[in-house]
Amino acid sequence: MQSTNVLILGGGPAGYVAALRTAQAGIATVLVESAGPGGTCLNIGCIPSKALIHAADEFHKLRKQGAVSQLGIQVDAPTLDLGRLNEWKGGVIGRLTTGVQALLKQAGVQLIRGHGRVLDGKTVEVMPAGAGAKPVRIVCQHLVLATGSEPAPLPLLPFGGKVWSSTEALFPETLPASLAVVGGGYIGLELGMAYAKLGSQVTIIEAKGNVLPNWDAALSRPVEKRLQALGVELLLNTRVQEGEPDQGRLRLVSQEDEAQERQFDCILVAVGRRPRSREAGIESLMLDMDGPFVRVDEQGRTSMRQVWAVGDITGEPMLAHRAMAQAEVVAAAIAGQRRRFDPAVIPAICYSDPEVVVSGLLPEEARSRHGEVLVASFPFANNGRALTLGAAEGFVRVVARRDDHRILGWQAVGPNVSELAAAFTQSIEMCARLEDVAGTIHAHPTLSEAVQEAALKALGAGLHT
Repeated sequence: MQSTNVLILGGGPAGYVAALRTAQAGIATVLVESAGPGGTCLNIGCIPSKALIHAADEFHKLRKQGAVSQLGIQVDAPTLDLGRLNEWKGGVIGRLTTGVQALLKQAGVQLIRGHGRVLDGKTVEVMPAGAGAKPVRIVCQHLVLATGSEPAPLPLLPFGGKVWSSTEALFPETLPASLAVVGGGYIGLELGMAYAKLGSQVTIIEAKGNVLPNWDAALSRPVEKRLQALGVELLLNTRVQEGEPDQGRLRLVSQEDEAQERQFDCILVAVGRRPRSREAGIESLMLDMDGPFVRVDEQGRTSMRQVWAVGDITGEPMLAHRAMAQAEVVAAAIAGQRRRFDPAVIPAICYSDPEVVVSGLLPEEARSRHGEVLVASFPFANNGRALTLGAAEGFVRVVARRDDHRILGWQAVGPNVSELAAAFTQSIEMCARLEDVAGTIHAHPTLSEAVQEAALKALGAGLHT
């Protein structure tokens, strides 16, 4: 038995940030994590997926040669060493997780590697990792639940064998000749495109009428065009009716009730994620819930006194940057500061090819809330930097109120547009107007010039349109 002021269950982006902040405030903090610090994001999510995407991009450029031959660069046919690729990804992950562990130690956080299970609102039993370890009970004043999420399976396609979750897809031992991706959201697209570039024949199966179904067709259209160029088979308005996981066989039915039998070497199920709470015993607390998610207030408080929740277990959007921002607020509230989680916008990014960024309201959402709005797009085909990168597909789009020109949303599709997310979000948080962005000098030649051009166009003063 031991005691602490704050016990945090889960060491992902939400958990480790909360631990760092409470410890930095001089509060005794224990962080319990069953795997490596950094959670899903650093170990089996954001970081390894982006590393795989980068490697696939580089391999594809060399394999097809078209992207470099027009520059006068000739190369021999490349080969892929999956072992070395996985080793490199592991090195990136190791560097980051080691860094997080060093930060925790420097701040004075006690990190316990093991599986934690909630006994009540003040007590957690931890089974430390390692042979012969004995369970430890930890009593705390404040319990912070940060257990994260996990890939959601389909009843017809349980994970295992030929059926992969995103976790297995990030560290393949062999490259499948054919891969079915069930789900055309951002996870399915990112991994499906990566495998297509590595040489697999990829089929994406999406129940709705377009990929990235939560966003509008203007954003998904350039991505679908690129999928076709990569040779990816796209089955829209199609669902899995039956599956034989051991054989890699699927029976698919389209919206018109047309059925087909297909067989694949591997099947990646990417239909979303679900909160991870059952194994941690969180349901025993009988907290107020919003469906499968723990209900919290604007400071991260649950319905039980001095029990807090942050990150994916509190609902959508399940994004690492949202979790980290929530953790900052919870840690401040525990330290007695007055903070609340009330962001004007939470940006979302799909690292597809081309990349897609959404920050704030889409045009239809803005119209439903604010009536008449101004919407303007500027194409990267008119942007010098995009042309020098050989990536003229895509655009930047701005949505603003018609009456006072206050910016409500930004969207972009194109090369490296993920790096524009901060500028998009900051302009909305600061209540910027179109005139503010249009009057700001943007460096030339950069992709960010398209941001200024979109604002100018919305004002009826487009320059390079």
